[in-house]
Amino acid sequence: MNPSTPYLDSKKHYPVLDGLRGVAAVMVVCMHVMETFSGGNRFVMIINHGYLAVDFFFLLSGFVISYAYDDRWSKMTQWDFYKRRLVRLQPLVVLGSLVGAALFYLQQGQVFPLIADTPVWKLLLTMVIGATLIPVPVSMDIRGWQEMHPLNGPGWSLFFEYTANILYAILFRRFSKIVLAVFVALAACLLTGYLVLGPKGDLIGGWSINQEQLFIGCTRVLFPFTAGLLLCRMGKLIRVKGAFWWCAFLIVLVLSMPRIGGEQQLWMNGIYEAVVVILVFPLIVAMGAGGQIMNPRSASICKFLGDTSYPLYITHYPLIYTFTAWVTNNHIELGMKGLLAGFTVVIVSIVLAYIYLKLYDEPVREWLKRKFLMKKRPVTL
Repeated sequence: MNPSTPYLDSKKHYPVLDGLRGVAAVMVVCMHVMETFSGGNRFVMIINHGYLAVDFFFLLSGFVISYAYDDRWSKMTQWDFYKRRLVRLQPLVVLGSLVGAALFYLQQGQVFPLIADTPVWKLLLTMVIGATLIPVPVSMDIRGWQEMHPLNGPGWSLFFEYTANILYAILFRRFSKIVLAVFVALAACLLTGYLVLGPKGDLIGGWSINQEQLFIGCTRVLFPFTAGLLLCRMGKLIRVKGAFWWCAFLIVLVLSMPRIGGEQQLWMNGIYEAVVVILVFPLIVAMGAGGQIMNPRSASICKFLGDTSYPLYITHYPLIYTFTAWVTNNHIELGMKGLLAGFTVVIVSIVLAYIYLKLYDEPVREWLKRKFLMKKRPVTL
């Protein structure tokens, strides 16, 4: 016989954390739908702090990476780690770029001024580049929003996710708890300073290849990702009955909070976001990791939310582009018609995410695992 085995055995998941990732992903979709009606005004945006879900994802990622890989480095190389992360994340990056290209010309209108003049060859080039997750410079923008991934905006956060993973493999995994704690404290100071003393009073940004946006993206990822590593290594989990529901409530609450303060009190909102990212999100992860699910229905909900969270997050935005163009071109207001259409976009996004998961992501990842992550045992008689 000549059996093959996974290069590394999979560890058990934290089902509550899986479910919470899904809750945050749904909140992102809802925020993007409602953002369409705000006219770009961050002070009146409904689900005003939904963008902080990205910072929650970074914290979860750090926690899960530490849990999954900290004790495995004697059994694998850096390239083994990179391969595993690519197999996990890259298939849906490719799909997101393909979906974005397929819907691109349906999004023409005043809100996306460059689409009408974009030739097919440039669209296809951008699609191929987007499938690699390599960011495009502002000079290659084909939409008008100066995104590093103009066919699938949320790709920017995956770019910083990959960057954080590389830093973990090269540097962060070698830190002692004390060194890591000092780094986390410094990153928290950087984050707080930007929020309270910076020009915007919020963490909106990170999606363009320019000095300002790259600084925001680095600031956003450094604290939560390393704080997630530290939280896992400390092992200080919080046991709460009904942890998933309490944590889900907290996520919805903090992400739905209206903007605090006006244009003359930007620091007030900055303080709020600093408290959420530095204190509330780690509390939620500690509660979620320490929670158990005893009810079969709750377990099913968490599994569904966890399974669809990443496909939902990384594939929904081409629909948001299309919805935004429809709202703008037809002067749709936030009324019954707009709400019904927005609700439809949310439901369709979730349904498509599940279809993508079952018909594309899971089969492709399984094939990639067999191809690149399995090692052959010696033939035994």
